[in-house]
Amino acid sequence: MHLPVYAHPTLTVLVDDSSSFLRSLSFQLAPVLPTLAFDDAFAAQRWLARERQPERIPLQVNFDMQNLPADQCNVAIDLERIYRICEQRERFATPSVVVVDYSMPQMNGLEFCAAIAHLPCKKILFTGAADEKIAVNAFNRGLIDRYIQKSDPHALDQLEQQIRTLQQAYFDDREETLRELVLLHHYHFLADPVVAGLIDDLRTRLGIVEHYVFANPSGILLIDGHGKASLLMIETAEGMFAQYEIARDSDAPPALLEALLAKRVLPFFHDPHGDSMYRPDIGDQWHRYCAAAQVCLGRKTYYWALFDLPAHYFRQQPYAYADFLCQRHAIDGTQA
Repeated sequence: MHLPVYAHPTLTVLVDDSSSFLRSLSFQLAPVLPTLAFDDAFAAQRWLARERQPERIPLQVNFDMQNLPADQCNVAIDLERIYRICEQRERFATPSVVVVDYSMPQMNGLEFCAAIAHLPCKKILFTGAADEKIAVNAFNRGLIDRYIQKSDPHALDQLEQQIRTLQQAYFDDREETLRELVLLHHYHFLADPVVAGLIDDLRTRLGIVEHYVFANPSGILLIDGHGKASLLMIETAEGMFAQYEIARDSDAPPALLEALLAKRVLPFFHDPHGDSMYRPDIGDQWHRYCAAAQVCLGRKTYYWALFDLPAHYFRQQPYAYADFLCQRHAIDGTQA
């Protein structure tokens, strides 16, 4: 169990030549998973191909011929660009999973999956019992990621579960290179299952629907369904001591120094022109920037606290998932 570098709700695309079946399936999935349905395979293929550009990985490759051999390079990560994905309104309309029927008149489900094989979305073949051998062969060839029989009495439950699993796999695959590089720096907690469990608990308790690695201070940006942004600041003992040293060298009040040294508080000095560290002008107002440190015993001992993220960290307020769902329901109601 691990934590993706970032993840947000996405769209499930349903492709089936039966309009009545699509309406029924969309209705049953709608409370938990937003969908876009097509009863025309060619229309679905065109929509998936049209401007389906996923977020670019924030990596920049630099070649320095004076100091490095020609076959080597430096890679820079723009971590701020990761959390700024939440400012993109279209992120929730990213198609991460396609559920396609096998028997369709224009092209069968495997032909459809082959036609979109270059796209990063995951593929589920929804088959009849007679198509199982075909589906198994397609799965073994890597043409599809899952198959589910329509005749299975638990087909809907299986479908919902597999969609959720593949949505996470979508982000895991897209972020593989980025994740490996981020883990080399100050984000080892991404690979810690205990930290992943902590965030799952916060997700359940606080209604969190999306998260993003946050650069300064190190942590995770959590956003709930209504667009409320919180920073889960995560520090190690070494990071806590670095905070103490900076505050000490800046003549911070003794009470703050004592609290930092004892690891009782986590500070987030979030003024617009600051660097998230203590500054002399903060003085006795330091309480405003601190929260009680809580302990997470994972592969390392982590100290964490939740802070409301001030608006100045955004160029524009994140588009709320609840607003996206309302818009989708309005469109579906108009088309019904």
